[in-house]
Amino acid sequence: MDHSAVFTALDKVCEENICVLSGPSESPYGTVTKRLVACMRKIRQHGRALEPVVASFTAVYHHYDFDAQTPANGYRTLVKVLQSCLMHIIHKGRYIASNCRGAFFRAEHNAAEMEAYCSALCQLRALLHLAQRLIHDNAHGQLHSPQDADLSDRFVQEYSSMHKACFYGRCLGFQFSPALRPFLQTIVISMVSYGETYGRQQSGIGTAALSLLTSGKYVIDPELRGAEFERITQNLDLHFWKSFWNVTESDILSGFTRIASNPVQVNFMLTVPPENLRLPLASDPRLSTSVSPPVAHWGPGPVHMRLISYDLRDGQDSEELLRFSQGDVAPIASPRLPWVQKKPPSPWLLIHFHGGGFVAQTSRSHENYLRNWSKELSVPVLSVDYSLSPEAPFPRALEECFYAYCWALKHCHLLVPPGSDFQTIQPAERRGSLSALGRDTALLLSDLTQGASNWIQSLLDPARTAPTQGADHRTASPGAAMAGAAAVLHYPDGFEPLRSECHAHVLPTSYPVIKNPFVSPLLAPTGQLKGLPPVHLVASALDALLDDSVMFAKKLRAMGQAVTLTVVDDLPHGFLSLVQICKETQFACDICVSRIRMVFQPDAASAALADADLAPRCRVGSATTGRKTAL
Repeated sequence: MDHSAVFTALDKVCEENICVLSGPSESPYGTVTKRLVACMRKIRQHGRALEPVVASFTAVYHHYDFDAQTPANGYRTLVKVLQSCLMHIIHKGRYIASNCRGAFFRAEHNAAEMEAYCSALCQLRALLHLAQRLIHDNAHGQLHSPQDADLSDRFVQEYSSMHKACFYGRCLGFQFSPALRPFLQTIVISMVSYGETYGRQQSGIGTAALSLLTSGKYVIDPELRGAEFERITQNLDLHFWKSFWNVTESDILSGFTRIASNPVQVNFMLTVPPENLRLPLASDPRLSTSVSPPVAHWGPGPVHMRLISYDLRDGQDSEELLRFSQGDVAPIASPRLPWVQKKPPSPWLLIHFHGGGFVAQTSRSHENYLRNWSKELSVPVLSVDYSLSPEAPFPRALEECFYAYCWALKHCHLLVPPGSDFQTIQPAERRGSLSALGRDTALLLSDLTQGASNWIQSLLDPARTAPTQGADHRTASPGAAMAGAAAVLHYPDGFEPLRSECHAHVLPTSYPVIKNPFVSPLLAPTGQLKGLPPVHLVASALDALLDDSVMFAKKLRAMGQAVTLTVVDDLPHGFLSLVQICKETQFACDICVSRIRMVFQPDAASAALADADLAPRCRVGSATTGRKTAL
């Protein structure tokens, strides 16, 4: 939609409402009418100030896209969110102008809703100003400023002081697909109710019951819900978030998930003991290297995984494999009867590392889409239940994930047919196979060990990695820090964003910022990324982490690595777990399936993708290097 047309419509709606509500005939709503008039004047003022700002973004934000076919980056997202807010205001303003004289017009409700959107518009105006500052200070085409820690700290200080409750009250989820908004409202109400009872000496069922009893007031009072959400997000610690997101691990919720998702024949846990593994090198199978079990922080320990398969296949009920299940109850759903037909082993295996920020959840919370993947792709899925922070800090989870991958290579005869032995497949022909992760295991193991070693040394000696400027900033008083932020992050004359009543207590960390390539691939040098197989990224245009995907795709393309980036519209982060909520999330999950299929069957999947109608709901970009599996 043309942005100038949106601002023209907004100005017209504001003028119409001001004229109607300020007319000669006396309004029956008294002070509520005055509130509406004042609100519409503020909205008009914000709109007129924002129009040239948006025009400046539209002139340059294409420089930050991955390519012309994938118009997506954080600046576009911010403008898209602003446009969604303006469209809601226009729609509500037209309704008020047409119905304000009616007998059934709810003046208080409509005034409160318009005031909430006015507050949201004010905060979006502030965010756009900060985004303008980022464009000015960052290098051309760069979405991150990794070298300027001082600037990042000032932005964090500024954002933490801004009022955010308006986005979680009446305006909750306005930027997302309408089908998702009731679900998002349920999540927020659940979170604030859970936060009210968090820390009390209650059992899991008791906490859930008490949260249910207190949730009613947050349904009735959106302003209270927004204020409580802001309080929780400002000051509650990591343990709260971990506790809340682990609610999905409960037997009740996981039971509902299993009922609603595809039934599978195989679903059981594997516990792999901490043993050294001998693996041949991909470059020369005659040579081998030793892979040690995870050791970070507390020494060797087992690694837990979940094997999911839609069909029961040969070998999945073997004694050798079931020995790793350690007595898991009923691992195989199919009865062991003579007439039960087993399918032959799949030529592929999908290794999965679940989300949750490395602090929450297990594979159990992600079964709904893993079951679907196993069915749609006709492959078994091995999902790793790595140890979680803060009990298991970095790099423990990374070591466990790497060890799980090596274990799958070592025991591929249990998971894939013998004919697909990774030693016999040429990487140039089968880049999607277990052998095709491209780099020698010995080199990857060396990088992993060196990365962990450097990280531990940085903890012991912060001066090794902490820049002098960043250290000086951390020792400054909070007042001085805010004064510095105010001096640099000034706003246009006459404008100031709303400030939070719940001030965040941002304590300086005792550890330096970890700039380890194994924490983020954006930090990895070219040498560590060379030799990767084709990479397929799927992100959401409304995901706060979108820019990470865009920048990583750009980095791989600049190196000559094959990469595709697909950006779906109107969905939040974590949309895979929402696959059963609406057709938009189902479509996004289908995109993920098609990308995985491209790894397993590159030629067939590429042809099918070319025929698919993806344009209305996602953007697809790719970079090729002439290899067989690249788009």
